[in-house]
Amino acid sequence: MISIAKPLIGDEEKQAVLEVLDSGMLAQGPRVKAFEEAFAAMCGVQYAIATSSGTTALHVALLAHGIGPGDEVITSPFTFIASANSILFTGAKPVFVDIDPATFNLDPALLEAAITPHTKAIMPVHLFGLLADMDAIQGIADKHGLVIIEDACQSHGAGLRGKRAGAFGTGTFSLYPTKNITSAEGGMITTDDGRIAENCQVIRQHGMRRRYYHDELGFNFRMTDIHAAIGLAQLQKLERFNAQRRANAQFMSAHLRGVTVPYVPEGYTHVFHQYTIRVGGGKRDALLEHLKVNGIGTGVYYPVPIHQQTYYTQALGYHQTLPEAEKAAEEVLSLPVHPALSQDDLNTIVNTINAFMEAA
Repeated sequence: MISIAKPLIGDEEKQAVLEVLDSGMLAQGPRVKAFEEAFAAMCGVQYAIATSSGTTALHVALLAHGIGPGDEVITSPFTFIASANSILFTGAKPVFVDIDPATFNLDPALLEAAITPHTKAIMPVHLFGLLADMDAIQGIADKHGLVIIEDACQSHGAGLRGKRAGAFGTGTFSLYPTKNITSAEGGMITTDDGRIAENCQVIRQHGMRRRYYHDELGFNFRMTDIHAAIGLAQLQKLERFNAQRRANAQFMSAHLRGVTVPYVPEGYTHVFHQYTIRVGGGKRDALLEHLKVNGIGTGVYYPVPIHQQTYYTQALGYHQTLPEAEKAAEEVLSLPVHPALSQDDLNTIVNTINAFMEAA
């Protein structure tokens, strides 16, 4: 079986965990601080704040900017539901704008029409490892005085002309096991704003600036030193992992036939958290089953856009038509691209798909 994802955990991660266990300092200790500093350096920002998950990173980042009831945050309907749910957690309202069919990211041409007097922020999602069009999004945000919260949960190390995800606004990352690097579970917030960094630190730790002095409502969204030890060891491998993902993606894009391969705009560094093809003509599900029978793991990310999810339509009353997101949900298929793939694995994936598409 060729798996759709495979966390690569080596001796370095295991030894790092044992050292933490032996130290007796298990929660929010020196490994967390070291991980934050190394992650900030990787992104090219001054501050990084570790949290318990990518979802809590999003939640804390929004709260740190004062986003709450009565506010609106523009985001993508074609993403994991945590992107929009984190907005709901603050009491604010997600406003969905359709995607660019080539990149699967927010279409900047549609943003200004969605801005109202209640709009407080734009949350672009750097989906599958490719940055959104941050030049255009930044220009619109600046023009209207809006905050940018980057959902970079799938884009560790991705870039645009040398500037990395997490450095365009307040960045948020997930460290879930299937991501480009993992801490087993965890999240990270990045920023160049010292005030926002402090707000994040206070919110993630029960509203405390001093121990047992609670200045505001906060949460227990801290990262443990065990998780940070894994993440720190993984971070040292990120460049190698991403280079292998790009090489695997390049091979598949050069050899696949009959499907639409991922688009990488000029100047962008795609890190291929997912290698997502489009399969038109109503053949996606049949190809998925064919790959499954042949021992090749796949994923459909995402089969239902958020604005069509039951909670959003029935509980919240969303009734939008976003044609590009809806079409993408019917056509996308993610293939294995992780660094553990062998050349034989890549050949098998390509040959199996090409044979199916030629016969279909």
